[in-house]
Amino acid sequence: MTDPGRLDAARRLVVGQLAAVDEVASRFRTDAEIVRLDAAAGASQQVSPLLAELIEVALTAARRSGGDVDPTVGGALADLGYDRDIALLPPGGPPVRVVRRPAPGWQRIRLTGQMLTLPAGVRLDLGATAKAHTADRCAALVAERLGTGVLVSLGGDIATAGPAPQGGWRVRVLDQPGEPECTIELPAGLAVATSSTLGRRWRRGNRLLHHVLDPRTCQPAPAVWRTVTVAAASCVDANTASTASIVRGPAAPGALRRERLAARLVDADGTVVTVAGWPYPDAAAAPGDTR
Repeated sequence: MTDPGRLDAARRLVVGQLAAVDEVASRFRTDAEIVRLDAAAGASQQVSPLLAELIEVALTAARRSGGDVDPTVGGALADLGYDRDIALLPPGGPPVRVVRRPAPGWQRIRLTGQMLTLPAGVRLDLGATAKAHTADRCAALVAERLGTGVLVSLGGDIATAGPAPQGGWRVRVLDQPGEPECTIELPAGLAVATSSTLGRRWRRGNRLLHHVLDPRTCQPAPAVWRTVTVAAASCVDANTASTASIVRGPAAPGALRRERLAARLVDADGTVVTVAGWPYPDAAAAPGDTR
């Protein structure tokens, strides 16, 4: 906060927003609205305004990423053993059958206002976008209600709103202890998100799995990149690009340059690659810029 005296009030606003999102969108809660969608068995149903908003954000991310970020991988994640909060997963488990198949596909979802048609058997996972979008919502809400500059960080998804402190918001970019790190200074309004093949992992049989699935196979994307961090005008845009980059593997730097998105990628050997003027989105950067 640029006004530390408003911190308690800001925290109450953010906690309230997080509780509301968790209640509608957590696939780990049996009472969550997103879990209750299964009972419709393909019939159209009316959803809450908040869940409709979160699904619309996920569909926009899927469209903009060319399907590399697809919310219809929820069933595949559960089949691979990620069926509860990562902290509650056992350290090991029985082997899971490897079934390479495409995700059901975001194009099959129909959302008109609050009316949702979800094909029978399709389970949604909004993890790639809901947290980032909530960071954006929380930052905007605090700045508007309390009239202060604010940075909100939700598990590595960082959004800012209102005026920044002098010199910008200082953010340490580090996924795990011992990993390559750097410190950046975010100007007002800039957002940062990191996607990783290191953070949310679990073991089934002799396979070490991570949570970023390639929608073409419904299997964890090859770990070409340990982490990808992207800076953008919104946290949901940054997270969409960072998640898509994990899925795209070797093609990620080129795609980020074409989209002029400043990014920092750490490869499997720990080598750091930066593109498009990292850490600041550089509209003047040439498509081949490898700074």
